[in-house]
Amino acid sequence: MKNIQCLIVDDEPIARQIVEGYCAHFEELKIVTSCSDAWEARKVLEKNTIDLIFLDINMPVLDGMAFMKTIKNPPQVVFTTAYKEFAHEAFDIAACDYLLKPFSLDRFIMAIDRVKEKLLEQIPKSDEGQFIYIKSEGIIHKIILEELIYGEARGNNVLVVTDKQQLITTMTFTNFESLLPRSTFLKVHRSFIINKNQIDRIQGNRVFINSIEIPIGSKYKEYFLRGIGIKE
Repeated sequence: MKNIQCLIVDDEPIARQIVEGYCAHFEELKIVTSCSDAWEARKVLEKNTIDLIFLDINMPVLDGMAFMKTIKNPPQVVFTTAYKEFAHEAFDIAACDYLLKPFSLDRFIMAIDRVKEKLLEQIPKSDEGQFIYIKSEGIIHKIILEELIYGEARGNNVLVVTDKQQLITTMTFTNFESLLPRSTFLKVHRSFIINKNQIDRIQGNRVFINSIEIPIGSKYKEYFLRGIGIKE
């Protein structure tokens, strides 16, 4: 994915520094600037192409929620706030995610994954990318994405399970994950990524695809449910 141009808007210097520090873990996140209020942010938006705003809510003069309502064709927005009572309104105005301060790095990572998924959905669809190639035991296999059920990390290898076969490939799980469109393939556990179109049902912390039972990790459950359009 290309670089994601980011804008941080928060009236608290320490809060801006925390987001900047978290962003530093992602090579693709490029901070254009940080602002202490919405008026300053408006000027930045007029002069720059911004893909993602990290936005506080409780700010002087114009709060974050009101600021969002003034923007035509807004970029992706991740609210960063200490006020949980605005979450419903935030999602009503199409916020990508809502982080309650103080939020952890792992929760921030989940928000960025969601942003990436949203940005990928904005890319015009084409006939390309409907399959991937996987090397297994010296043979290169063409894998049709709609037939791919799930991938499972097994040490330094990945078990690839499709409607027709099972393969072991020596690529890392991270590399395998990078081949898959995030709009369709969701990580449900540190060792599992699944095709959401193949899901039969979800019960508790388990996903069922035919007779296959796949665990849902506690750190991934919220992201996964949002990925299939469910809000707890």
